[in-house]
Amino acid sequence: MPSDRETRRDRMLARAGFAGARIAPLAADASFRRYDRIEGRGGRRAVLMDAPPGKEDVRPFHRIAEILRDWDLSAPAVLGADAKAGYLLLEDLGDDLFSRRIEDGVAEAGLYGPAIDLLAALPGHPPPGDLPAYDLDLLLTETDIFLDWRYAEAAGHEAADEARQAWQDAWAACLTPVARDRSVLVLRDYHVDNLIWLPEREGLRRVGLLDFQDAVRGHPAYDVASLLSDVRRDVPPALEQEMLERYLAATGFHPTAFRIAYALLAAQRNAKILGIFTRLSRRDGKHGYRKWLPRTWRLLRRDLADPALDPVARWFETWLPSDPAEDDGAT
Repeated sequence: MPSDRETRRDRMLARAGFAGARIAPLAADASFRRYDRIEGRGGRRAVLMDAPPGKEDVRPFHRIAEILRDWDLSAPAVLGADAKAGYLLLEDLGDDLFSRRIEDGVAEAGLYGPAIDLLAALPGHPPPGDLPAYDLDLLLTETDIFLDWRYAEAAGHEAADEARQAWQDAWAACLTPVARDRSVLVLRDYHVDNLIWLPEREGLRRVGLLDFQDAVRGHPAYDVASLLSDVRRDVPPALEQEMLERYLAATGFHPTAFRIAYALLAAQRNAKILGIFTRLSRRDGKHGYRKWLPRTWRLLRRDLADPALDPVARWFETWLPSDPAEDDGAT
């Protein structure tokens, strides 16, 4: 017999006109969410977000989707919802992920350009004041994921109190200036695997948005770093610089100050990701994420060469000068 949760799902689908529709797996997620494609009569399609209650909450995604659509951006329309059961029925934006288009030979600049233009438009939309702030406490909580998982594995032991305090002090010294900026909606996972190309639409609406449920108020450099300092693929340095210049020209931000913030937040993000990918492997058995550890390390080492990150660079020299996972093929 179907579970109560499955019954609620089927009722939601029926209310949206998808009674008896075929449900096929579409994608898994680094979280507990999963996605299914729903195919109804006449070829009508939608996407089902399945977020188990107690582990995930669909309401933030629903809210941010509505905000983005109010700003005339291509977040998927919500066609049906049962937040208590952990389901959202979403507009199907298709399968043309930016990453797939690039693999098929589409010129990278033709995709990264519109993605950067969308980010350059966000400072013109003040984020809701009740969204969580990407403040220093949250930024430091995220960097501790590295300490708890990547450091513990690489060093073979948990961080000593002295190392932990030095880690937190170093990051606080670096991140305090950028943590004061709450000026934009930060999507937090903005990269080519989470963007859909919609060429039939116009302007910024050609960029379909998929992953934004963890949005916060923060510094505009964070999502730029997420896109251009991508742990999943090599972004050519010339393209990275071209896109940074495009963003700065569109926003008018001070180039030197923005580039420092870009390095700081790229480093914060990449350190966090090293911890998250290790946790996904060790705790959740999702070992495929380990293949990205060497690239993530290379990006972090590059970040640490920026003088703005000297305190963190010195911490690594003292407490973790190397990690076997920096080598390609590390397991």
